[in-house]
Amino acid sequence: MPGPTPAAEVMAGAEPFSFPGGPGPEGRTGVLLVHGFTGTPMSMRPWGEALAAEGFAVRCPLLPGHGTRWQDCNTCTHDQWTATVEGAFDELAAGCDRVFVAGLSMGGTLATRLAEVRPDDVAGLLLVNPALLTQRLDAKLLPLLARVTPSWAPIASDIRKSGVTELAYRKLPTRAMMQLRGLWAATRADLGRVTAPVVVFRSVEDHVVEPVNSTILLAGVGSADTTEVLLENSFHVATLDNDAPLIFARSAEWIRERVPADQPDVSAADRR
Repeated sequence: MPGPTPAAEVMAGAEPFSFPGGPGPEGRTGVLLVHGFTGTPMSMRPWGEALAAEGFAVRCPLLPGHGTRWQDCNTCTHDQWTATVEGAFDELAAGCDRVFVAGLSMGGTLATRLAEVRPDDVAGLLLVNPALLTQRLDAKLLPLLARVTPSWAPIASDIRKSGVTELAYRKLPTRAMMQLRGLWAATRADLGRVTAPVVVFRSVEDHVVEPVNSTILLAGVGSADTTEVLLENSFHVATLDNDAPLIFARSAEWIRERVPADQPDVSAADRR
């Protein structure tokens, strides 16, 4: 009798990562990073390294079904994705005074969902091209496609910068995409429960997520503090694109502006 199927090996470069914060527990601020659908922590690592260099504690989990084989994604549910994000948040929060959550694409959806279900815990949201729906014509066929084929054309590596490739699946797992649609619907329905400050970095030209996603999110959240930053020189995976330095610098600045004055974080420059 054959034994259980062995777990697929994680692709090199797709591993989760974490970085410690500045010296001492007092005043420590954490940032949880969440990658996108069919993507991996590779797309978030430069952002994580930039935040860590500024003294923030950083963690980025690998979402279930990602970073191995696209077939694995089809066996996962959106509840597993949200549980992984919540678990990583709690691990980071255990050593921090406050935790901000940052996400790319579906990572932005998951970050927003966490802020909906735990509004008193999330210190702020930093979202890059967050997704809440799609207007693609082929998406209307998704329920049928998911029944007749396990995969479809990929959505990875929408990057303007020459020579940069995202580490992501080369096929779109259709059954996992149905799970993502369920996550979108739940997140859209509860946007008003988000009370944390929100900054959205939106690419002017994005071939994966339409601009209406950011419009709906910013109009729907219950936050009094919302900001939109336009990215003029990047496509969807902006954390690996030409505007990445802008995202990194503005996000560190944005977080510091929202850290209590009596508990300042120590920047890399201040520590030297």
